[in-house]
Amino acid sequence: MRIHKYISLTGYCSRRETKRLIESGRITVNGVICNKETDVLEGDEVLIDNRPIPRKTSSIYLVFNKPVGITCTANPEIEGNILECVQMPERVFPVGRLDKASQGLILLTNDGELANRISQSDYGHEKEYEVTVDQPITSLFLLKMAEGVPILDTMTKPALTEYVSKYVFRITLTQGLNRQIRRMCKTLGYAVEKLERIRIMNIHLHALETGKWRVLETKELLELKKSLNLSI
Repeated sequence: MRIHKYISLTGYCSRRETKRLIESGRITVNGVICNKETDVLEGDEVLIDNRPIPRKTSSIYLVFNKPVGITCTANPEIEGNILECVQMPERVFPVGRLDKASQGLILLTNDGELANRISQSDYGHEKEYEVTVDQPITSLFLLKMAEGVPILDTMTKPALTEYVSKYVFRITLTQGLNRQIRRMCKTLGYAVEKLERIRIMNIHLHALETGKWRVLETKELLELKKSLNLSI
């Protein structure tokens, strides 16, 4: 299998982090620095920074309420990385991204297969956000946000929008373009003052305090895996 998938299945890090390690020349297969096209066969020796990859003893699934200012990376070289807030005896990594200026729900795990399924936008997994903007929300604004907005040389996919209060609305996306909601609002003449993710698929933030984390409940995990067509 390709090196990205192999590393991901070990639970060491996400495919995005694997890409960074490959580009830095930190992964070798049988003593040879690998690239993104490298295949791993049974019996091959795969090392990261000249050390064997630690094997996970069990799968970990966490819900974290990320504060503003924390970067969604497991890279220990980056100050304010997410693992400084979520310290576990086994290595975990964030599923997807939530930009530094945003807050709210993010999943952390050492289950590479689950992380990759959630992160692939082709599957259309829902992610819901509560957004505060700098001026009153109109029905036309909500309609345009729902129908699609031109950003990054593309038109965003249809979304669900809901009026909450004069300056607050909710939006449910099925894609994850870079800083998508902020760019969409800017295109329509609005500036985002607060952006909070409150749901990923069937996982809700609810009353989890900012900066706190909890273990995913069994019922939540079973429903999540069923939605992702993963074995339970």
